[in-house]
Amino acid sequence: YRRPDGYHELRTVFQTISLADRIGITVEPSSKTLVDIEGAPQIEDNLMARAAAFVLDSLRVRACVRFRLEKVIPMGAGLGGGSSDAAAVLLALPVLLGKPLPGDRARAIALQLGSDVPFFLHGGAALGMGRGEELYPLPDLFAPHVIVVAPDVHSSTAEAYRDLSARLTTDSLQNKLNSFQQEIWEGLQGRAAGALVSKPEGALVRSTAAGSNDFEEVVFARHPGLKRIRNRLRRAGAICAAMTGSGSAVFGVFEDSASASRARTMFTREQVFPVSFVSRAQYRSTWTRALKPHTRGDQWPPRSLYAQ
Repeated sequence: YRRPDGYHELRTVFQTISLADRIGITVEPSSKTLVDIEGAPQIEDNLMARAAAFVLDSLRVRACVRFRLEKVIPMGAGLGGGSSDAAAVLLALPVLLGKPLPGDRARAIALQLGSDVPFFLHGGAALGMGRGEELYPLPDLFAPHVIVVAPDVHSSTAEAYRDLSARLTTDSLQNKLNSFQQEIWEGLQGRAAGALVSKPEGALVRSTAAGSNDFEEVVFARHPGLKRIRNRLRRAGAICAAMTGSGSAVFGVFEDSASASRARTMFTREQVFPVSFVSRAQYRSTWTRALKPHTRGDQWPPRSLYAQ
């Protein structure tokens, strides 16, 4: 529902996956601040540039910062590509500048950039509440055989919120919030009929919490092709298939690599990405390796080797 501050109250589960953009950063001392992004899509409000400007201003540093961006994550697909790139700047730029950015300040900047940017400062699986910025860590979800299907369709987030809000009565809203809470608790205990949870033997357990998306009803009404993609994934044997956020990508989780590979061949007009879920430890380890030449130890957030 829409809150007095204009944002919508959310209940969602975030999960990092192995699909990622590639970013190179060069920092040089300068008498005035310059931020340049090579390879950036031509969009008005570039989150990476804004993130860099916020960091430089917060640390009271002037520098020439050049980014080299290789886009891999499809734009407008509900996969958080722009938000994860912005979070990458918040994590890496202070390290290269040799000036620590306090965690509370990094989180405040992240929230200014977007409701889902704070999540990408942590990674793994998390419960998102409020506008999505109120985060609670969840146990790791085990899913190594996932495919993401990204059709050439733009799903408007603003339209999705408007259409969904119009269909929610006070009673149905309360029921959804209560049922979501129950599904999360059951998923944490590994008893949900259909949340993906990690078991010692590596098996997947189905969970409704992991495979339902309230946006689907209204977005599918505008873009019926997305519903067909989800249904094809289910028919191909996906134990969980759902739209990502407000769309337009759709993901399917499979029991084994053979099933996932067969499902990939069903889609020839769309971009298809084989991915796996990335745990919080894996997410942080990736950052540790990427920043190793510039950091001390394995602390989180990364600690700069150049800090005084």
